[in-house]
Amino acid sequence: MSEPANAPSPNAAPQTLPPLPHHQPRNPRWVVSTLIIGAIVFGGGYWYFQHYQGAAVQTAAAASAAPPPVTTAKPLVKEIIEWDEFTGQFEAVDEVEIRARVSGYLESIHFTDGQMVKEGDLLFVIDPRPFEITLTSAQAALNSAKARVDLAKQQLARADKLKKSDFVSQSTFDERQQEMLSASADAEVAQAAIASAKLNLSFTRVTAPMSGRIGNHQVSVGNLITGGDGGGAMPLASIVSLDPIHFSFDVSEADFLAYQRAAASGKLTSARDEKLKVFGHLSDEKEWSLEGRMDFVNNQVDRTTGTIRARAVFPNPKLLITPGQFGRVRIPGSDPYDAVLIPDSAILSDQSQKIVMVVKDDGVVEPRVVRPGPLIEGLRVIREGLTGDDQIIIDGLLRARPGAKVAPSPGKIEAKPEN
Repeated sequence: MSEPANAPSPNAAPQTLPPLPHHQPRNPRWVVSTLIIGAIVFGGGYWYFQHYQGAAVQTAAAASAAPPPVTTAKPLVKEIIEWDEFTGQFEAVDEVEIRARVSGYLESIHFTDGQMVKEGDLLFVIDPRPFEITLTSAQAALNSAKARVDLAKQQLARADKLKKSDFVSQSTFDERQQEMLSASADAEVAQAAIASAKLNLSFTRVTAPMSGRIGNHQVSVGNLITGGDGGGAMPLASIVSLDPIHFSFDVSEADFLAYQRAAASGKLTSARDEKLKVFGHLSDEKEWSLEGRMDFVNNQVDRTTGTIRARAVFPNPKLLITPGQFGRVRIPGSDPYDAVLIPDSAILSDQSQKIVMVVKDDGVVEPRVVRPGPLIEGLRVIREGLTGDDQIIIDGLLRARPGAKVAPSPGKIEAKPEN
């Protein structure tokens, strides 16, 4: 087998590869330029960071170290009266159910349902004819009794003359005397029957026993009316008085006890004093438009509800109030005194305690535990814990910390007068 023509000879010398190209060294100027540019960039960045970022950090640190701004003011000190409010219902001072005193057929009605009536106004007429007949019969019986009295008197006078001459016995004289007494008694009975008949006849005209507003009639004309002085008499209508009008409400046992203690210590006028002024309004009013006085406090506390019934009386000249309406009443809870008043927004809650932030003279915040009272003219009464000279925080409470300083700016607390 022949070898390829191009195959190397085993005895031939090995071939050598061409030499690799040599690496050319970098230019020193280029290296120096690169280093200079890098130094400039690094220096510029360092200068920017120091100049701008450092200033921002210093500004933030200075801001965090400055006391936070708050608004402070002294509490408002004002003479007030504390009021307690209750819900109640208006009631008529007087209310009467019209009932017939005699029985008979209803003949006529002389009022319009719901109108105002005056005492003595004619309301109903019951058929009077049976009672007129009874009156006539009684008058006839009286005339008959009077005739017997006259006859008995004449016979007694005649017997007295004859007795003096001994022509009449003593027994006959006694009989004449008893006949005269019996006839006189019959006359008195007849006189009483006439009075009763006249009274019953007057009862056929049913009049208003008091002034007020009458309700609707319960019986129509032509119906038989059952009357009498017992409980079986039929109601015909009802009348309620409107001016003045009562307002009844319930007071809790705790409030009633507080009133009693305050009155016993001389700090409050007794609720049983009829000169004690109270104020009220209807359910659709916000202003205390009604002025009245206390009228009554019950003599015992209701065992089932733990309340005691109280009552005020209000004038109602325009007849605006109707018995049965609901309303509100407020009565004095204290005599006039100088109270410390602050807004509700200045009071913080810490569990069961109420706290107000007070700023001392050196600007340090001091938490003060207070005992709040009722809301008066839009401000909260502070019973304990503050004086009128304290500076309290009224705005910026979230920025204030107990024991830390604040930068106070002056404010003012103003009341909102109630109508």
